[in-house]
Amino acid sequence: MSPEEFTQRFGEMRAPIAKFLYRRVEPDDVDDLSAQIFDIAWRKGGSVNVGEELPWLYRVATNLVANHRRKNTRARNFVARLVAPDTSPSAESIAVADIALADAWRLLPATSREILSLTAFDGLSVTEAALALDITANAVSVRLNRARAQLRVALAETA
Repeated sequence: MSPEEFTQRFGEMRAPIAKFLYRRVEPDDVDDLSAQIFDIAWRKGGSVNVGEELPWLYRVATNLVANHRRKNTRARNFVARLVAPDTSPSAESIAVADIALADAWRLLPATSREILSLTAFDGLSVTEAALALDITANAVSVRLNRARAQLRVALAETA
């Protein structure tokens, strides 16, 4: 892929990927992870179907964030290891100002928070979320409906 083709296909996706990363890792780590994501895109982007670039980048980003968290967890001291691995700045800490909603959000399983984040905060369609999570669109629909129901129950419990 030429630099011009790469810029044309992936050039406008830096901002959405940065937003995705800011909700999941420390701000100091965003530039490094973003560079890694686009390095992978440079090397493997030619194999991505046209129109599926952003969901593919979300999948790459999700994998890199998971690796980043594992690496950081091993490097932290004993006290930091006692904190749940899902404690980096996330969608709920950035986008949710309402206390009841924040409390309900924390009650949701990580998989439910992820599917809701991809569709509500990142604006992905069911098909795009399926590509990002590497599952079928039907599985995304089922998980999304389940996550919405879990959120409704959690909101009722925290109200």
